[in-house]
Amino acid sequence: MKTVIFAGGFGTRISEESHLKPKPMIEVGGKPILWHIMKIYEHYGHTEFIICLGYKGYVIKEYFMNYFMHNADVTIDLEKNETEIHASKAESFKITLVETGLHTKTAGRLKRIKQYVDGERFMLTYGDGLSDLDINDLLSFHEKHGKIATVTTILPEGKFGAISTNKDGVVEHFMEKPKGDGSWINGGFFVLEPEVFKYLDGNMDDVMWEESPLHELTQDRQLVSYKYNGFWKCMDALRDKMQLEQMWNSEKTPWKKW
Repeated sequence: MKTVIFAGGFGTRISEESHLKPKPMIEVGGKPILWHIMKIYEHYGHTEFIICLGYKGYVIKEYFMNYFMHNADVTIDLEKNETEIHASKAESFKITLVETGLHTKTAGRLKRIKQYVDGERFMLTYGDGLSDLDINDLLSFHEKHGKIATVTTILPEGKFGAISTNKDGVVEHFMEKPKGDGSWINGGFFVLEPEVFKYLDGNMDDVMWEESPLHELTQDRQLVSYKYNGFWKCMDALRDKMQLEQMWNSEKTPWKKW
């Protein structure tokens, strides 16, 4: 089963790094977050990917075109202009890189990869979100419910600590960054049937996947929520990148199961 990854946005909220590269190529632990996402799927046996390119897509192309060489032991004889590759640590990824337009929004990007999913069930996620969810459990949930689309929903962390006090102002309870207000949000990690493309009819270039397509699927009762309480983290801003980097360096990396 193929996995589609949105990787074409401008990443304006993390412009400190995205002015040089697309957000999915921003590194955590010396590897692009895109690589980490792909490793999550690989752990569960899913190694075929379709990556929707847009902003600075050539950076992603060059990374994977040279991936084998960069991960190999190599002897280079400059005088003879000969190269000997001794070993490679490359993953078993099969990757289709699709130019989906610089300014195309997510619904348009999804529509443009239709030919590459071959009329089969496929998965979809964003190129900036990590989780420790069990991909195959998600697939089983999708199959059980028999809908066109399944979305993983999560309870995000609050941005601030929560404090409760008594009438004298004495703190009785303190919780650092509790879960949010109880509203489940879109965490990506979709499973989709090929019928989803019926909801992408017409020109979708200026349409967000999260707007009319998902709204119409909801109205038709064809979207089901896979509620997940485990680890989930989106690299939305520089502070998120720093937090993920800190987790990696401390070896507290819930998403790393490989």
